[in-house]
Amino acid sequence: MPKKAALLTVHGMGRTEEDYNAQIVSDLRHRLGQLFGSLHVGKVYYQDVLQPNEDRVWKSVASRVKWDDLRKFVLFGFGDAAGLESGKEPIGSDYAKAQIKIARELLLAREAMSMSGPVLILAQSLGCQVTSNYFWDAHQAAMGNPPRVGIWQDIGRVQAQITGGRPLTAEEISFLQGKSFRLFITTGCNIPIFVAAHAKEDIVPIRPNEHFEWHNYYDQDDVLGWPLADMSDEYARVVTDHAVNAGSGIMGWLLKSWNPMSHTQYWGDTEVLDPLEARLRSLLA
Repeated sequence: MPKKAALLTVHGMGRTEEDYNAQIVSDLRHRLGQLFGSLHVGKVYYQDVLQPNEDRVWKSVASRVKWDDLRKFVLFGFGDAAGLESGKEPIGSDYAKAQIKIARELLLAREAMSMSGPVLILAQSLGCQVTSNYFWDAHQAAMGNPPRVGIWQDIGRVQAQITGGRPLTAEEISFLQGKSFRLFITTGCNIPIFVAAHAKEDIVPIRPNEHFEWHNYYDQDDVLGWPLADMSDEYARVVTDHAVNAGSGIMGWLLKSWNPMSHTQYWGDTEVLDPLEARLRSLLA
């Protein structure tokens, strides 16, 4: 039976294992019960593009520095951001490789839903910027103004890497550009770090289609997680911000003064899981 909807996850910055979404998938399976069988779950994993080089740098300096865990967090986390945002013009850049990962997962979702159905994307931290960049570039290409970076500067050159060898159809390209992208859920989002130096009128969000919704969850104690709606009038029209206490209870108390752990609590928090479950139930029932 075709799936009724698709949920894709996109991980954040720093060293990330390939099964990074295992816990939230388990939580949703438990919450949704039989309805879970009608949901396609995919995951975008781009850390394997970045981590080998970051490990090489760490090994070259580790014996001469202190505060290993914090230094790793900074090196691997901000190394991810720098690696994706610099040198991104070539079609074979890390920026483009991450976009190919997104496109592959979207195509798999389309196939699982028998060519049509709503797509929800849950992105954490740097994954919010990675996802936003993908759909921004895709929209520019759809409007006849291809970007000068990433796969959408010439989708034909990378289509075989997305499909496994065959050309993309026009319907597939439309889907990959966000035709069925219904809900964007961002947690610990650090897009403001990437656009803060821009003029207010140049800070414009993605809006892939007229049915698109964007809900952003941030914790005031997470210095890497930010509200978005106040960045510009355009963002205010698209994004709904939700202030949450990620990891409430004893863990929340321990993390009130920010440390790297506080940035990782969102996907296990009921303030994120409850509305996500409700939306999925409405689509799968």
